[in-house]
Amino acid sequence: MSRPILFVTRELPSQAQLRLDALTNVEVRQSKSTRAISRSDLLEGVATADGLLCMLSDKIDEELLNAANPLLKVISTCSVGYDHVDTEQVKQRGLPLGYTPDVLTDATADTTVLLALMASRRAKEALSIVHEGRGGFSLSTGLGTQFTNKTLGIVGFGRIGRATVERLAPFGFSKILYTSRRPLEDEAHKLNAQHVPLPQLLADADLICICCPLTSETTNMFNKDTFSLMKRSAIVVNTARGAIVNQDDLLHALENDMIAAAGLDVTVPEPLPADHPLVKHPRCVVLPHIGSATEETRNAMANLAIDNALAGIFDQPLKAEVKL
Repeated sequence: MSRPILFVTRELPSQAQLRLDALTNVEVRQSKSTRAISRSDLLEGVATADGLLCMLSDKIDEELLNAANPLLKVISTCSVGYDHVDTEQVKQRGLPLGYTPDVLTDATADTTVLLALMASRRAKEALSIVHEGRGGFSLSTGLGTQFTNKTLGIVGFGRIGRATVERLAPFGFSKILYTSRRPLEDEAHKLNAQHVPLPQLLADADLICICCPLTSETTNMFNKDTFSLMKRSAIVVNTARGAIVNQDDLLHALENDMIAAAGLDVTVPEPLPADHPLVKHPRCVVLPHIGSATEETRNAMANLAIDNALAGIFDQPLKAEVKL
């Protein structure tokens, strides 16, 4: 009797890959590349799959679902976000959609702190001094800023937003503001955080961390209008999704000293070209989407994605399923 087919669109982290290779209850077909699968290979692979384990870079849309095996039973994305998935099309077909929440909270919050510190202390400029072998200690140049007695603003007060507050609060912020679709009073009380409207947060915060999901409401949320509300000394960090920030407007804000600095782990596209003005700007730190890039987190994500895929194939409840 033939085994059900699990199609996996990329090579997984080492520990999870060993587990995948050892599976005997399914036939694994996989793109063994560390890079995103081509569209043609993705469409070909899903045509015979009983389960699909995909990545954030794989567009799951009507075209793909039409090309899929009519007996496809589950889609499992190795990501906490699922803006790459046409959820309405998935819902219409009655397919369960698995995702990987919770496991990447700590790693992403750590990266948010990393970018906040790099931006505030002008680390990009300092590293260029070292790499170019110029200058040395100066009492008056290359000065950054610290967070003592400043105001922290968190846009999106979910798991990652709250974990970011837990990490940043000990740096001495005097006030913590957050904005979300609704006040989260119990969680906010524990963190001494205050719910405020977005315009107030933008006007008052010295460090603004974007931790919200990408939705139709948050797409291009940070644009020329929102940047114009901020302090000239404000620092903006985005570890959520690139499309939440209008990058042309961010560049304009930096070039015209409307804000002090920015740190980006997510961009459009990913990665940004090496000659992109934001990559070259001395007060913008750009990382290649490493928010969850630790051995522990990426293996946990991949293992949960495997769990979800296998559960769907064998008609079991998914460990983490998106409510469609």
